[in-house]
Amino acid sequence: MAEIAGQQGAALTNELAQYLQNADGEVSSDELAGIINEYLSGGDQLGAEGASVSSGIYKRFNEFDQVTGKVEVVTTGLWTGDTGSLSEHHTGSQAQSSSGDYYYNIFNTASGGEVQYAISYGHISGSGSVALSTNDNAKFPTKATYMQYRSLLLGQEDSHFTFASSSGAGFNTEDFFVINVARARYKEQLDAGNWSLKLSGSRGHITLIDDSGKKFSDTVGKSGRVFDVVSGSLNLGSSAEATIAKKYTSGSGTNFSVGQGYGLFYPDQGIILLNPGALEAEIEYSAHTGSATLNYSTTGSKFNGVDADKKAHHWLYAAIASGSDFEARRTENVSTSHYFVRAQNREFNFSNNPTFVSGSDNAFAVSSFKRDPRVYITTIGLYNNANEMLAVAKTSQPIAKSFDKEVLVKVKLDF
Repeated sequence: MAEIAGQQGAALTNELAQYLQNADGEVSSDELAGIINEYLSGGDQLGAEGASVSSGIYKRFNEFDQVTGKVEVVTTGLWTGDTGSLSEHHTGSQAQSSSGDYYYNIFNTASGGEVQYAISYGHISGSGSVALSTNDNAKFPTKATYMQYRSLLLGQEDSHFTFASSSGAGFNTEDFFVINVARARYKEQLDAGNWSLKLSGSRGHITLIDDSGKKFSDTVGKSGRVFDVVSGSLNLGSSAEATIAKKYTSGSGTNFSVGQGYGLFYPDQGIILLNPGALEAEIEYSAHTGSATLNYSTTGSKFNGVDADKKAHHWLYAAIASGSDFEARRTENVSTSHYFVRAQNREFNFSNNPTFVSGSDNAFAVSSFKRDPRVYITTIGLYNNANEMLAVAKTSQPIAKSFDKEVLVKVKLDF
């Protein structure tokens, strides 16, 4: 509690004596507190009914001033700048390095920018890799990729990934393309029912989505929720759920099987697995400039003719870059705490700023402040019990505070 001395102390004594003299035995604690508060400085104020004191610049939160443990679902665009659509897709110098045999990092600008996602091709037996007969140091990156994702996404009892089929039995695939969104991009999870990918090839184009229909899945495995990849439209801009055009391949051809699903989507892992045979059926892989020729077959070695400069995942990159439209969003559960900072009419009406007083007796610099002080709130600090500052909140503009004004500021912390 601040000490009231000098001329202010004498004035307070006189005013209290005059009040008691005129009270006729009926003394009001509120009126006494009001008289004393007029002479207190530095934010010290007697509380309601004189029962408590707001000491200095600090005030302890009451039980109902804090609301903690709340969780909010926040969804934003997946790509750099929180944008929801990515139209440019570029490889970097890494694509020409040894790591490029395993995967490509895809950037949002030709000059580099930020990594948005990575793509790769996996085969259970290593097909599509440089053979030992070609290079004694061959490392079979496609086999390493298949085993890596099998370990990450499947249980120990599963040796193959199983894509959907029109027969309902599913089929065990020996190979896949994979799109792995950068961990910093999807944060907690990709937003199921809120992504679409357009792929384009020499035969045409296809737009892929998942079959969640903007709802939660009932299929949960080792890697979390799992959805099938289908052909369709998100119907953005309308209240309609996503439209599924096709769940399986159709038509005829020599290099693909009819009735195969397009892939699997793992929103909690930021991973999309695609069926190379289904994509060959729909768009056909475009020719790649270079000496080697790449062909796809549903039997045998899958991708053939691949040498050190001809990586199978380059064909997925070409299809994505040609489609020029990858839309996606991410979802994050954010813990929030709300703190209600209440400055009642008799609180925080004075300032510790040295310019607030003047002279050796610390009289108010502005004489009218004796009975009608005026201050402005610009900053609120949150402290722990050891008076260590934990957070600072700045008001958008100074908030006027006086005896005839009360202020309520809600501070929201997200973490």
